[in-house]
Amino acid sequence: MAARALPDTLPPVPKRDYYEVLGVGRDASADELKKAYRDLARRYHPDRNPDDVEAEERFKEASEAFRVLSDAEQRKRYDRHGHQAFDRATGGGFDPADFSGGFGEILEGIFGEVLGRRARKRGGRDLTLEVQVSFEEAALGAEKSVTVRKPQPCDRCSGTGGEPGTTVRSCPTCDGRGEVRFQRGIFAATRTCATCAGTGKKPEMPCTKCRATGLMEGEHELSVRIPPGVEDGAIRSVRGAGEVGPGGPGDLHLTIRIEPHPLFERRGVDVLCSVPITFPQAVLGATLDIPTLEGKVQMKLPAGTQSGKVFRLRGKGITAYGGVGKGDQLVTVMVEVPEKITREQRRLIEALASEMGTETLPQRASFLSKLKGLFE
Repeated sequence: MAARALPDTLPPVPKRDYYEVLGVGRDASADELKKAYRDLARRYHPDRNPDDVEAEERFKEASEAFRVLSDAEQRKRYDRHGHQAFDRATGGGFDPADFSGGFGEILEGIFGEVLGRRARKRGGRDLTLEVQVSFEEAALGAEKSVTVRKPQPCDRCSGTGGEPGTTVRSCPTCDGRGEVRFQRGIFAATRTCATCAGTGKKPEMPCTKCRATGLMEGEHELSVRIPPGVEDGAIRSVRGAGEVGPGGPGDLHLTIRIEPHPLFERRGVDVLCSVPITFPQAVLGATLDIPTLEGKVQMKLPAGTQSGKVFRLRGKGITAYGGVGKGDQLVTVMVEVPEKITREQRRLIEALASEMGTETLPQRASFLSKLKGLFE
């Protein structure tokens, strides 16, 4: 069978219905149209899909549909006549370069700028740093001094990039904007100017110390407030304390690392600690000096206290993050058994054990009773 020859030109692909493109019904509200377009624009924008022709076509298709349907008058014309209402032969049509009105608001919300407008200059890089704080500083709050290494204005040229006494002009390549525009298909984009490295300046004679960058690496001392109740791994951000950039400084993000305490542990807003006591103290009772975050306090130990008993000191814990409420301190008392005793001490303890029997030890008596019943 002979192959059929293809025509020299193929018929144009028919446009899809605008409502179908956005995935909404014909009775969709303005808010529903905007949400549908926002989702599609976020998914198919060329900046997020470089070199993806299909994604670019989908973005153009969705933009065209939203441009028409978001305008009340144009939507009426489309509902009445369909795509023919905007045939270029009749003076209609879609201009891809027109991103005013609703387009600008939506794309600015998604990508941080309005297409077709001059992009904002990029800010400096954010910096990250770990800060070591003590258990007490994390619990009670403190002011910490941290040292940040970052580029700072050159002390020779005061950040101008030019030798003192010489002229610093606007960069001729970017006209002082610090970035240049270029076209990618129907979309305009920007990039940092290679001539001035984003500074927007071109010194007549470059500074010999910073080589026209206007910046030098240096150390910066910064006082940071650690709020009461902060937890290990929490991040505190200091606005404007990052690297300097053409569009302003970045931020500094501090990760809090809490050093372990020799006596205390933390559970939420409560402080835990264990206190060793002697056998006589447990039997007879005593008054103990208990360390807390705010200093020593006295705690009364009742007679007959069992090892492992937990006592609660109200309000001696950690202030909740944000300053609302305060935890307690939980004190666990542990009866310490001596590892070595003298002959006289052994004699006295044996005599005491013989004298006491099991009547004064209800827990042991109960255990022996259950053990006896288990094997009978």
